Amino acid sequence: PACRCAMTRPDLDDFATLSIHAGEEASAPSLAPDICVSTSFAVDPDAVGFSATDLTDSAPYFYTRWANPTVHQLERKLAALDGGEDAVCFGSGMAAIAGLLLGTLSAGDHLVISNVAYAGTAELVHDTLPRLGIAVSPVDTSDLEAVAAAIRPNTRLIYAETPANPILRLSDIAALTGLARDAGCKLAVDSTLATPVATRPLALGADYVIHSLTKYACGHGGDALGGVVVGAAEAMAALRQGPLIHFGGVLSPFHAWIILRSLHTLELRMAGHQRGALAVADFLAGHKRVSRVLYPGHSSHPQHALARRQMANFSGMVSFVAKDGAEDGAALARTIAERIRVFAYAVSMGKSKSLIYHIPTDDLQRTSFRMTGADLAHYRDWAGDGVFRLSIGLESPEALVADLDRALS
Repeated sequence: PACRCAMTRPDLDDFATLSIHAGEEASAPSLAPDICVSTSFAVDPDAVGFSATDLTDSAPYFYTRWANPTVHQLERKLAALDGGEDAVCFGSGMAAIAGLLLGTLSAGDHLVISNVAYAGTAELVHDTLPRLGIAVSPVDTSDLEAVAAAIRPNTRLIYAETPANPILRLSDIAALTGLARDAGCKLAVDSTLATPVATRPLALGADYVIHSLTKYACGHGGDALGGVVVGAAEAMAALRQGPLIHFGGVLSPFHAWIILRSLHTLELRMAGHQRGALAVADFLAGHKRVSRVLYPGHSSHPQHALARRQMANFSGMVSFVAKDGAEDGAALARTIAERIRVFAYAVSMGKSKSLIYHIPTDDLQRTSFRMTGADLAHYRDWAGDGVFRLSIGLESPEALVADLDRALS
């Protein structure tokens, strides 16, 4: 049966053990996760109906768009790692975000969302949700007074991304939970950059946690797209029967298998990412061409105290702002791209190989964030005219520092 419950065995309660064993009991006696690529399954005529409307937790596997054994193993593992009752996997992180927002919000509802978030998320809420009659208020979710002021009687969801891409600003999840409870709405947290190694938003009171599995969860070269929403069983059943099945953004069993395998080393990899990121942040903080370093694990981060309270690992993302000089950001980006040997000049994050990419403020505001007034000024306080976003991989810290030293010389 396609039972969709998280592993709760009391002898497997630590993260490292869960990351290897949770969800994979069906693989026994194989020592590797199973992979099942069938799109359809033979069933008893009375076991399941033709429409997913009648899908129940006890239904057998019937059609892979509804449920698949390999994807199901991954969902159970992810639910266990984030401390949720269930999880629903999607074909990409963006599919998971769209599935949650479009599956839980309706015309007449109101969304309060971080005004700094993944660009695809920002564009979805600016362009698509209002067209569907859903009101959106982008706010600085690190400012609790601003969040409280934005809440309306029809607010159905508060959505925070922490750390927020690309300036690595944090939101206090426990405090946002209190605001959501007082308002009678739900709280969703995109925790892609933190991973469950660093933060478990559900334990802090959030209703949903979202991850782009393409990033740290996959990790080893970023060779598989995927996304997930984790939460209560009833809410996940609704996401499965609605957005997953009817929008069709399902996860490939091949990609599920790659991510399953990669999760075995997540805790070890996050320790390595953090070690390199701390070394890089320290180096950049003392460099004459750098005006500001943004890394939650560095003492210079304005929310370092919150990071220490909320994150058990500071992750591998570092951003920095270059000092004004002879080269503008675009010119410096070209210089860095020509000189680096260990880093790659590329987007994305969470890979074993280190990446660097320049994100100009004007471009990001024009296409994605679209801030004005005080919000834009506050963003510029963090990002200046643009940030260099670094995804620190698993190379030696010494090699990473030497590469950046050469590129910035």
